[in-house]
Amino acid sequence: MTWLDTLRTGLDAVRTHRLRSGLTVVGIMIGIAAVILTVGLGQGAQNQVASEINALGTNLLTVTPGSTTSSSGIRQGFGSESTLVPADATALQSQTVAPDVKAVAPVASSSESLIAGSSSWTSTVNGTTPAWATVRSRSVTQGRFIDDEDVTDGSAVAVLGATTAAELFSGEDPVGQSVKVDGVPFTVIGILSSVGSSSTSTGSNQDDQVVVPITTATQRLFRSSSLSSILVQATSASTLSAAYQETDAELLALHGISTSSDADFTITSQQSLVSTSTSVDRTLTILLGGIAAISLLVGGIGVMNIMLVSVTERIREIGLRKALGATPKLIRRQFLLEASVLGLTGGALGALLAALGTALLPHVIGYPISLSAQASVGALLVAMAIGVIFGVYPASRAARLAPIDALRSE
Repeated sequence: MTWLDTLRTGLDAVRTHRLRSGLTVVGIMIGIAAVILTVGLGQGAQNQVASEINALGTNLLTVTPGSTTSSSGIRQGFGSESTLVPADATALQSQTVAPDVKAVAPVASSSESLIAGSSSWTSTVNGTTPAWATVRSRSVTQGRFIDDEDVTDGSAVAVLGATTAAELFSGEDPVGQSVKVDGVPFTVIGILSSVGSSSTSTGSNQDDQVVVPITTATQRLFRSSSLSSILVQATSASTLSAAYQETDAELLALHGISTSSDADFTITSQQSLVSTSTSVDRTLTILLGGIAAISLLVGGIGVMNIMLVSVTERIREIGLRKALGATPKLIRRQFLLEASVLGLTGGALGALLAALGTALLPHVIGYPISLSAQASVGALLVAMAIGVIFGVYPASRAARLAPIDALRSE
């Protein structure tokens, strides 16, 4: 009996009991689809977090001030002490001091009220330099960004985020118009390209902000020379660690601090943010994947159940085939093939269901799902393995039947 004959016989046996076979296939299909979608949801969440953090700038280090302690002894938290000044940012721009640093952008930030005509809005105002656009990987869709001349002259010019521009100048071209920032008039010279809001720990909308020259911000708006942060861009991803060490060493020297544990500033990198966020997503993916795997186990038990029933119902057929010369190996092969067909069919339908879910579910749940070819192929292999593994016992039981006992059974 050839493999083709065995396949034909197995398919006929599966078709003979359509309802029972269909329910078994559905069990495997649901399990496979659940596993693929769960893994895809976890990967989608990780990719979204990584893209949002990368949207803040590539190879980026963020230096923030340290904490301060009130007169009552209560620590106010990181960023509450004014320990960073423009001179710190200037020192980090030196290629001698920090050869692995590509660009440095000092930032002085504050939430300010904005007024344009009859419209008002409250947004984050960032005083910075032209290097900010480089380190944050931002561009303008209209007008231009601030330049070195604006910083030198302390010009009253502003670049608006897309959301801020829409709130203040709905239906109008903002470029060239005037907006008052805390009562100080500024001329809008550009609109930042939209990058959307962030679902990361910052939770900020990167399209709702105003960028002005740092000299204008510190002298006319905030009236303070302290910085909210210093953005440092490494020359490449491979030199990010070196840039971190150079930045840390230079700031410690400038602030007269001998040990890192006493530093009055904090340096964070994108990698640390990504690793923290993705570790949570990975844990949830493993948890949900384990729950989905239970449904695969149930599907496997369903395969074993239907094959055991099939063996019981076909005892006389097995006895007749053995009496006509069929070896235990051929009997075992036929039942394993039937179980494999059920597993493979359920796996293929599960992969199709997962592909459909990947296209439709993000519109419903609001989260991306990443469907990978590796997960789909792996699911098919797992489905077939389920059919084989859970079909071994029924097939072995059928192969062990003695012809005489099988033929005289009722």
